[in-house]
Amino acid sequence: MRKIDLPLVCDVLFYSVCAWFLSVGILRFYRVRMEISLLCATFFALAAGGLSFLIIYSRRKKHALTKQERARREALMLHLALDRKENVLEALRRAYAAEGKEARTEEGCLVAGDEWLIAQFTMQPLSADAAAHILREYGGKNFRLLCNALTPEAEKLLLSFGKKAVTGDEVFALFERTGTTPSPLICGDLPRPKLKAKFVRAFSKRNARPFFVSGILLIVMSLFTFFPLYYLISGSVLLFTAVAVRLLGFA
Repeated sequence: MRKIDLPLVCDVLFYSVCAWFLSVGILRFYRVRMEISLLCATFFALAAGGLSFLIIYSRRKKHALTKQERARREALMLHLALDRKENVLEALRRAYAAEGKEARTEEGCLVAGDEWLIAQFTMQPLSADAAAHILREYGGKNFRLLCNALTPEAEKLLLSFGKKAVTGDEVFALFERTGTTPSPLICGDLPRPKLKAKFVRAFSKRNARPFFVSGILLIVMSLFTFFPLYYLISGSVLLFTAVAVRLLGFA
């Protein structure tokens, strides 16, 4: 059984209800008969719901794929930064071999033909000082630097010496393309926040202010709308929530 996408359903309902009430308010403002107003408003609500479903679903689908890829990339970069250097070189050697490029380990680097592949995966973007150290050690060789990311100064320094860098996106694409991503990854399966932690975060005392401000704004908006009851009820609920969170919420 397929899981219902509750946020998507709520968004579609929200836009549909907004379209319905807005349509009724506008039509009644121009003194259109009640039954015609309700019928037209229902049609507009269904149209708005269908259109919003198509737009939101396509955006979320695209965003979900991008998010999954980004999560895999970050997990791989973290693994390469934490793993031992010989393991990193072996993983890279297998990836290049899967593409038909033979490489061997030499002096703590990979050598593919006449090109040296220097792996420097760090938690932070590689600094200009680290790039300068690599240039001092390997400047006389034809090398390519493999890293997670570079600072602008480090990138400029390498380019000034005619050296190329392979950054995280390209490294991730190499492993994905060849199907040689190391397994298991170090910290590859980090625990997700538990329901209790999410509840504590949602009802912390510092959230009292957003609830309070939102409630006040909704009550103020009720003075200028065709259907003030909705805003009065919603604003009152948010104000009561603000008081409850302030009194009983988690520090």
